[in-house]
Amino acid sequence: MITGKNYIGNQLSAKGSKTFKTFNPLLNIENPWGITEASNDEVNQAVELASEAFKTYSKISGVKKATFLREIANEIEALGDELLQVYSSESGLPNGRAIGERGRTLGQLRAFANHIEAGNWVDASIDTALPDRQPLPKVDLRKMNVALGPVVVFGASNFPLAFSTAGGDTAAALAAGCPVIVKSHPMHAGTGEMVASAVIKAAEKTGMPNGVFSNLNSSGIEVGQALVQHSKVKAVGFTGSIKGGRALYNLAAKRDEPIPVFAEMGSINPVVLLPKALKNRAETIAQTYAGSITLGSGQFCTNPGLIIGIKSEGLTNFVNTLAKEIVKIEPSCMLHPNIAGAYETNKTKALSQKGLKVLAGYENEVEPNFARQVATTVEGETFLNNPTLHHEVFGPFSLVVQCENEAQLEAVISNLEGQLTGTIISDNNEITEHSNSISALQNRVGRIIFNGVPTGVEVCPSMQHGGPYPASTDSRFTAVGVDSIKRWVRPFSYQDWPNELLPDELKNENPLEILRIVNGKLTNQQI
Repeated sequence: MITGKNYIGNQLSAKGSKTFKTFNPLLNIENPWGITEASNDEVNQAVELASEAFKTYSKISGVKKATFLREIANEIEALGDELLQVYSSESGLPNGRAIGERGRTLGQLRAFANHIEAGNWVDASIDTALPDRQPLPKVDLRKMNVALGPVVVFGASNFPLAFSTAGGDTAAALAAGCPVIVKSHPMHAGTGEMVASAVIKAAEKTGMPNGVFSNLNSSGIEVGQALVQHSKVKAVGFTGSIKGGRALYNLAAKRDEPIPVFAEMGSINPVVLLPKALKNRAETIAQTYAGSITLGSGQFCTNPGLIIGIKSEGLTNFVNTLAKEIVKIEPSCMLHPNIAGAYETNKTKALSQKGLKVLAGYENEVEPNFARQVATTVEGETFLNNPTLHHEVFGPFSLVVQCENEAQLEAVISNLEGQLTGTIISDNNEITEHSNSISALQNRVGRIIFNGVPTGVEVCPSMQHGGPYPASTDSRFTAVGVDSIKRWVRPFSYQDWPNELLPDELKNENPLEILRIVNGKLTNQQI
């Protein structure tokens, strides 16, 4: 049952005077449940509870936190088909996508549980004392990662489960020992409340402190702003637009105590088509990319919005096949009328740019909130001279840049803004002939794909889901995989502390049996 209330710790609350409803984009009607926006008092109460909970939660063992994370997964699973139905009614996404995203969400929670249970993630480092060292004695220093404090997580519009209430940011922060306050996304607030209820049940079952998790509703920006500016919030996680992420980043930087904002924002995910690959299989590549561009109405952060190649007969064949194939695909529903409207606005702006040509676009009538896909092309020089063409059009839109030669290809790549992914389409051994362009691409992205499509993000320790700005606000960190826990911690050293007063991770006897760097050597042995 959806109450439309906020979770302030383990209590439901609806003190605010502003209400709103979520929207079913497939049926083009409002959903029946009303949602109450959090008041300023509720924002303050949630943060105060989180700050108090941090004192206890940050000291809870990895084993106990792991039990909590696994129980969250169990409780989400126990919500059953009702969660899937609400998910689809608030997003327009099909049941199969809902099942898949739920599975990813459960998998993330359980992966973090395993990660912190093993304990090695704290990166313990010990340099023992040398009191007789000359000319000065060496002190005993022991370092490990410790939690930052209360974290605010903003739910993402395009992943109501995996990047939202109990998604990757929340799972990573809880694993690190940070209480979480979620600013629920207004487009799927009902889904958010159901998942929040599962987190609260799990917290109570496993004896976590009240305030370890809260869920706040808001249809506008006020609640999010208040959370980021609150002095007891210590970090922020965000997935969304460049405009939204940058606004939060600026707010956090202007605080008396600036805090980190780990924002994943815009990316057009360039695809570089090398000449021999185009000569030998242009049509096959084009068919594959027609599907990738339109997958999920282009509403993935790794959607291939830019395709780059050198003029040739192969590139011409690719362009002609892409134009033919992309219009064969039936359009699908976007997440919300606002997103569908923004797609049309941004698409129109792109199409109005001088020198841009439409290769093909779906022209038949579509249902409300369905997106008509478009493939376009432009000369390399025009692209270099018009930064507007670099902007993401969130939806099933892609631009093919036709370069005159290898030098212009490299220039186009080098002048791109930071991206989440880059893709190289190459025949065997061809990649070695284009090392400068490959190096240029590596400098602009967080992950390079070889002969594939960027759509699809594997959740595993080796995944890097981040990149130079504006793909993310800090390219040193990933938003996917267990290494994302590093966003919510800071290194902390103990100097000359008595062994019995040290955390277990740093004690001589190594009771947790974790791997540590001791005097320069990686070991799990006692000192």
